[in-house]
Amino acid sequence: MWKTALKPRWIAGLLFAILISGVFVLLSQWQFGRSTQPELPANPATEQAKALTDTLQPGAFFPGSVADQMITAEGSYDPARQVLVPDRLKNGKSGYWVVSAFAVSGAPALSGVAASPRTWIPVARGWVSDPADAGTPPSGAVKLTGRLLPSESPLPATSPEPGRATAVSVAELINYWDVSSYPGFVAATAELVEGSDVSAAAVPGALLPLEIGPQPPAQQVNWLNLFYSLEWVVFAGFALFIWWRLVKDDYRRDLEEELDDEAHHEPQPHQTTSESPQQKVTP
Repeated sequence: MWKTALKPRWIAGLLFAILISGVFVLLSQWQFGRSTQPELPANPATEQAKALTDTLQPGAFFPGSVADQMITAEGSYDPARQVLVPDRLKNGKSGYWVVSAFAVSGAPALSGVAASPRTWIPVARGWVSDPADAGTPPSGAVKLTGRLLPSESPLPATSPEPGRATAVSVAELINYWDVSSYPGFVAATAELVEGSDVSAAAVPGALLPLEIGPQPPAQQVNWLNLFYSLEWVVFAGFALFIWWRLVKDDYRRDLEEELDDEAHHEPQPHQTTSESPQQKVTP
């Protein structure tokens, strides 16, 4: 059968079948990519900064609708209320997030916290590779801009060192700082002091910006596109199967022709006739 498959026309047919199969595979990949695309695009409204006091209420549940929202707030940092969160990656290197307590001006105060009647929010100001490079937050009145994110969960059965936290967890930090807080935290992108930006993004140094973008929307599987992608794979295999079946049929025709030729050229057996013996004539 290999002799038949190596005929020029079947070699050309194989190349054509491979080309058709390749096109079908590309169509399958395209359909598969469409089957996992997000149904809804990222919300551009989250990139328009809004006032924190108009976006989130302290002591309330953190709604998912405000996650990733860019916010602005005015207030001041407390250098005594700052922690480092370890095991944070930046360009593939492990380091620390520098998280400072930010007292929000104009925020409603919550009762029951004697040490600090003001309302605060944790602010992740940047990333450092060495804890000694954390430094202190800007002093004085600060106009903060950043991305509002939900509180993380603290690591269970973990006792962090002084000045450290297991995560950017509001439940954990309010116990360290003894303050009332918003139910989320801010990843800072700008910190204006007297009109000058002193954030990690604006001032080169050991403190590097976090650069946290909006989270992509949840992807949903489009089962119809997924079915189409599998269908194109079947078509690709069918194209090769058709080539193989045509070669097999040609092989059988050649085999039948060879058998017919052998049958026509085979010598026919001689026919024998019975003759009556001659009678002996006696003179």
